[in-house]
Amino acid sequence: MKPASLAAAACLAAALAAQAQSWPEKAVKLVVPYPPGGNVDTAARIVADGLQKALGQPFVVENKAGAGGMIAGEYVAKSAPDGYTFFVGANGPILFSPIIFGRSPYQWDRDFLPVTSISFTPLVLQVNPSVKARTLAEFLALAKADPGALTMASPGAGTTNHLVSELLQEKTGTKWTTVHYKGNAPATTDLLGGQVQFNFDQVSVSLPFIRQGKVRALAITTAKRFPLLPEVPTFEEAGVKGLEAATFTGILAPAGTPADIVARLSKEVSAVLEQKAVSDKFEALGAEARGSTPQAFGAYLRKEYDTWAPIIRRSKIKAN
Repeated sequence: MKPASLAAAACLAAALAAQAQSWPEKAVKLVVPYPPGGNVDTAARIVADGLQKALGQPFVVENKAGAGGMIAGEYVAKSAPDGYTFFVGANGPILFSPIIFGRSPYQWDRDFLPVTSISFTPLVLQVNPSVKARTLAEFLALAKADPGALTMASPGAGTTNHLVSELLQEKTGTKWTTVHYKGNAPATTDLLGGQVQFNFDQVSVSLPFIRQGKVRALAITTAKRFPLLPEVPTFEEAGVKGLEAATFTGILAPAGTPADIVARLSKEVSAVLEQKAVSDKFEALGAEARGSTPQAFGAYLRKEYDTWAPIIRRSKIKAN
């Protein structure tokens, strides 16, 4: 490289470093693909509060719901990559909605840069107490004895809850009837009422019902037993290998955002999540607060996409 080119490269590197060091100089938007009050919105607001205290600028949560999260995703993908607009999403809006809805306003590994994970919430297979099965093996035996007779409540096509159900059927050669609802609340209501017999639900929702005896938990999608439900075996312990899943929340930046800003935000979010008061808030929600480097989060997203996208395609899952 010529001396002039070397000097130009050095100046650019210095300018980028200075930009990251001075960032943020104004309010930062965290765009959420759901209405206020849900899992992703709550995670974004906890993090926003910590970042605002740490960095001295407002971190504003902006809710843009609709189209399986793609309204928010497309908005961020088309935003200026200047470090002032980020996407706070979950499995569906980040990875799967373009497949499920049959259109691609963005692609996670082309139009975004991974920044960091925020939280991970496992799911449990739970049954209405009227179901005679008390273990996963007994449940699968019921399903095999009368294929399609058991009914599973899904909060929507292509949700993590639905995909785990499809994967378990593939792995065990079982078959049941999936009933899709418009969201988790009506699905849970019908499970508790006995209109459907079981579901796969996030621990954050299911925990109080399990403790009250209104549902019976048979297995959990973690690699190790979950501290809040130590009596519930993992799927592997219960005899089904290779079934792990979680609803994650994480942050993405528009492609082209300076790497130094991405790295700094990742570091700052991880620092917020390591605060005990913050991790306690997530634990109370049934989630594990855990940040990551941009590289590690990108590798995680790749693994999740490669695991679940083929299931979506094989099962021909489409938005209603």
